[in-house]
Amino acid sequence: MTTTSGSGTPLLRMALRTESDVFVVRQRGREVAAAVGFEHQDQVRLATALSEIGRYLLGAVRTPSRSEVVFSVEVDAEAVLVIEVTTAVTAGTSQRELSQALAVARLVDTFAVRQDAATAVIRMSRRIPASAGPLTPARLAVVRDKLGTSVARTPLEEMAEQNEQLLAALEQARAQRDELARLNDELSETNQGVLALYTQLSEELDETNRGVVALHAELEDRSVRLRAASEAKTRFLANASHELRAPVTAVIGLSRLLVDPSSDPLTGEQQQQIELIRGSAVDLLALVNDLLDLAKAESGTIEPTWSDIELRAVFGQLRGTARALATRPEVELVVVEPDPSAVIRSDEVLLTHVLRNLLHNGLKFTERGEVRMTAENDGQNWTLRVSDTGIGIAPELQERIFEEFYQVPGRSPGGTGLGLPYARRLATLLGGTLDVQSRPGAGSAFTVRLPVRPMP
Repeated sequence: MTTTSGSGTPLLRMALRTESDVFVVRQRGREVAAAVGFEHQDQVRLATALSEIGRYLLGAVRTPSRSEVVFSVEVDAEAVLVIEVTTAVTAGTSQRELSQALAVARLVDTFAVRQDAATAVIRMSRRIPASAGPLTPARLAVVRDKLGTSVARTPLEEMAEQNEQLLAALEQARAQRDELARLNDELSETNQGVLALYTQLSEELDETNRGVVALHAELEDRSVRLRAASEAKTRFLANASHELRAPVTAVIGLSRLLVDPSSDPLTGEQQQQIELIRGSAVDLLALVNDLLDLAKAESGTIEPTWSDIELRAVFGQLRGTARALATRPEVELVVVEPDPSAVIRSDEVLLTHVLRNLLHNGLKFTERGEVRMTAENDGQNWTLRVSDTGIGIAPELQERIFEEFYQVPGRSPGGTGLGLPYARRLATLLGGTLDVQSRPGAGSAFTVRLPVRPMP
């Protein structure tokens, strides 16, 4: 009969004739597996597969008296131990009958039966672990020589070793069973703890949910009351401002008439007192106007009138109105006019109010240096910046200046504390933002960012 071991390197060739040869094949199979680097469990698996195939061929299949077992190693992308069992078969033996040995396929990586008219080849293989190291031709030659000089043990010795292995396996199974029982006990105890914790957490969660529901109801109630109070405050500011404007305007008019040269002459003391009255009335009118504007912004009654605005014209107008306030010769007003093509879609009145407020603040709180207004466009947004070299604002107060009626301590001259909150509300109404960057002693920079084309 012909045998083949493919393109691999043969290590050992054995005959299989009698029952005693089955023990020898099993023993030598384990030796070959150990020699090429298999671990103990894999050695036992290969030996068991050989034992099963040998008993099957000698006892269940109609074959002539001689079979042959060849062990070889194939080294390609990975090293593989190949075992081929070649046997002659009678004409009545079918490949399906030989394939009954596939029960051992679970012990190896590959298993196949190849049969022609007189010969059958059972081929099985298992990958050699990488931990075995490189199987060079020189190393395989050493393994082959060592296997050729070793002496097989007797069937009795082999059976004794199998019994020892079986006892070791039983002991290992018993240890695993005990460990499994212990783990089951621990799992049961853990499950009880988890169940108790789940129950406790569920109760706490229910209690928390009840508290959240109660808190939500309370917050909702307070929100309604706060909204009502805010609306009442807005109505009060609007009504009070409207009602105060007329008498304050009358006081200013009467004081102007009293100091008019065509009226009865006044003493110096009287004229000074009337000027004080007139100045106080002007301040009061400014406060009333600010309150009225803020009330309109809070009530949502201000609707922007959108149009395309030439920023150059707006900057020119603001330069003219702000120049009258630049009374300190140490302070220079610098208005950098945009290009003639600079256009923004916004409300001209509201935008002018925001920028004028920022310019007035800069001139008011700058004693020397400059107040500068610039405009930049990045294609999506306009950045309108008013910077000064004034006293600056501490970092912790930079958001508070946008609160109503808040004034930075120690800054003079004072004001109503309503200009910046109103300016920020208008910037938001125009679809943009108003922010400040400042450092004490280094001045402040107020930045208005507005979209070139605000969303409708």
